Amino acid sequence: MKFEPFSPKQLAVLHWWLPKSSYSSFDAIICDGAVRSGKTLCMSVSFIAWAMFSFRQAGLALCGRSVASLRRNVIAPLLPILREIGFDVHEKVSQNLFEVRAGTVTNTFYLFGGYNETSSSLIQGITLSGILFDEVALMPRSFVEQAMARCSVSRSKLWFNCNPESPQHWFFREWVSRAKEKKAYYLHFTMDDNPALSPSIRERYQNLYSGVFYDRFILGKWVVADGLIYPFMTQPHMLFDVPPEKELEQFAVSCDYGTVNPASFGLWALYRGVWYRIDEYYYDSRRHHLSRTDEEHYTALCDLIGGRQVSAIVVDPSAASFIQVIKNHGDYPVLPAQNDVLDGIRQTSSALKRQTIRICRTCSDCIREFALYRWKPDGKDAPVKENDHAMDDVRYFVTSVLLRDEDDFFAFASDRL
Repeated sequence: MKFEPFSPKQLAVLHWWLPKSSYSSFDAIICDGAVRSGKTLCMSVSFIAWAMFSFRQAGLALCGRSVASLRRNVIAPLLPILREIGFDVHEKVSQNLFEVRAGTVTNTFYLFGGYNETSSSLIQGITLSGILFDEVALMPRSFVEQAMARCSVSRSKLWFNCNPESPQHWFFREWVSRAKEKKAYYLHFTMDDNPALSPSIRERYQNLYSGVFYDRFILGKWVVADGLIYPFMTQPHMLFDVPPEKELEQFAVSCDYGTVNPASFGLWALYRGVWYRIDEYYYDSRRHHLSRTDEEHYTALCDLIGGRQVSAIVVDPSAASFIQVIKNHGDYPVLPAQNDVLDGIRQTSSALKRQTIRICRTCSDCIREFALYRWKPDGKDAPVKENDHAMDDVRYFVTSVLLRDEDDFFAFASDRL
């Protein structure tokens, strides 16, 4: 395995806990900043080295948004490095833990996922000597604080890393802004702090984001979400013609259901590895001065599909009656969509910028909403609840068809993002 020389900030993360360090008495370390800035790998290696230096027969924890994402983002690259530098590592996948041995010293590292408010119950009762939170800003406060309360062993330390979110986020207010008061060593990373990142890869990541996501993930700033959510979608080159019908390989439909509010259905087709939104159904009862029933919306859905064989229909999870109507007819496979709004917006923004999904010029209501869909002006990470129906159905497609949950796999046979 080839290692690039560490940057000064990476070396600071690796050394901060050593007895001669000026920061060895601190209770925590916080590393935030840009994506691909080299903070996660050096922090995880340092965490293990500190644990093996400081404890024996101890229990420690690594936490991610989910155990699956933790394995992918942290554990998979970490374990080969630990073996390369001389540690004996034994992973017990079914138990969500791994053991590290160096001479007569053995410690156990448990894996936890902090996905929602109920996750705090998973970590209750355990006693820990230290804990590392990967992407702590994506975890609920209840989980993080319950996990921190488990670190009751003398000389235990807390390790945090994350990409920035809103300056109203609880972690920014309670930890980043109060790092000195909390006795936490704070380091801010940019892409320049990762010597392993080539100029071409840096440019690729810079082109993936715009607006608030560029400010946060590329510039590494804790900034308020403001303005259009997808500002790049107002550019003409982001719209496409419908591919030839005979060359379309697969079809799916995404539905944001409404009776008083508009109903928006998008028809998607796979063409040469890219999903195109080729057509839509958008019915606004206020505009037409007439509401439609579930059965009438189902008839419109069938007209939109036009006899094509669809792989899946994903529907707003709150639309239980419409989901049941589709099931009762038995013509199409249907499932409730994933509905984490902020994660879905991030994933949709990335998919649009990568052009793993493309919007066709035929989808006029979707295009109209792209030009109107905005963040709330109160500084919270939430969209204004208007002009959002096609935006919701696009998001449902990305989170429930293009991607499987937060693990970033295509639901159908194609390359991984």
